[in-house]
Amino acid sequence: MDAELASWVALTQVPGLGDESLRRLLQAFGSAEHVYAAPAHALRQHVKPAVADRIAQGMDEAATAPLAEWLAGPGNSIITLADADYPQSLLNIPDPPPLLYAKGNRTLLNRPSVAVVGSRNATAQGVGHAEAFALAMSSAGLCVISGMAHGIDTAAHRGGLRAAGSSIAVVGTGLDRVYPAANRELAHALACDGLLLSEFPLGTPPLPANFPRRNRIISGLSLGCLVVEASMQSGSLITARLALEQGREVFAIPGSIHSPQAKGCHHLIKQGAKLVESAQDILDELGHSVREAAMESPPAAGPAPSPEHPLLAQLGFDPLDMDSLSLRSGLTIEALSAILLQLELEGHVAALPGGLYQRTV
Repeated sequence: MDAELASWVALTQVPGLGDESLRRLLQAFGSAEHVYAAPAHALRQHVKPAVADRIAQGMDEAATAPLAEWLAGPGNSIITLADADYPQSLLNIPDPPPLLYAKGNRTLLNRPSVAVVGSRNATAQGVGHAEAFALAMSSAGLCVISGMAHGIDTAAHRGGLRAAGSSIAVVGTGLDRVYPAANRELAHALACDGLLLSEFPLGTPPLPANFPRRNRIISGLSLGCLVVEASMQSGSLITARLALEQGREVFAIPGSIHSPQAKGCHHLIKQGAKLVESAQDILDELGHSVREAAMESPPAAGPAPSPEHPLLAQLGFDPLDMDSLSLRSGLTIEALSAILLQLELEGHVAALPGGLYQRTV
């Protein structure tokens, strides 16, 4: 690792030095190395005295030493604001990260992209929508960006990786960690065929405050943001708000008026988000075209639905509780429990929060 890059890394880890102050120092002194070469009295003109004194003490070489081994790994790199391939889209947001850790194909960062976000506790229907929309947009050449969380994020990455546009995961930990651990295989696929991206140093654990912060990068990298499923408390609404503030398009898939996972999307639509029923709606809005064959390609899924099962007709597509379904069908709660379990295992029914069930096919 050269001295300039080491200086960049060290500056991002100075206690009390925020991103805005760091950018101010770089503008004043021209480079990260020059910042460390500056005397304390000159630094105090741009940052608080305590921060200036910490910088004037010099770099903590022990803090940057582990990076050399990591950078020697395949696909590992660091991108700074001074690099020519720093994502142009991030330069236009109010708080661009000064430094990005990358693992995989960093050329994806300047490809036209769409964010796909949503609930961690997604329904089977929502997961299917996320993967199908992501596949169609990736087939049209758009990179699919998400946060590698359970549920919608995971499905979006899977869909994006299945076509040429590929996928980027912006994570809330250091890139030497995989969170959630269950997505280790997905993280490996992204490192090989897509990109893992973080502004957090190696070793950073999954702190709650990191995830809302990384959302500005997810939206900032994108032309638009699609929310597939979201409750009113979902962090996806934060990403959508940031997208609006950054001048990006916001899209939302509507759902049942009774579903808690649809209320966030309906709220966004009321606030002016564009209601979409297919990936083509998004591509038309963004001025992209897609091959018809790609639009028709279904995501990888379980067994084919069984529309002949009489309980599916009784259940319908609106969420329903067990007691109401018992009244409709004439079946006992015990009989219903057994049938619903089987239908859920087959992927035909989704269990929702609050003891509700919803048909998915």
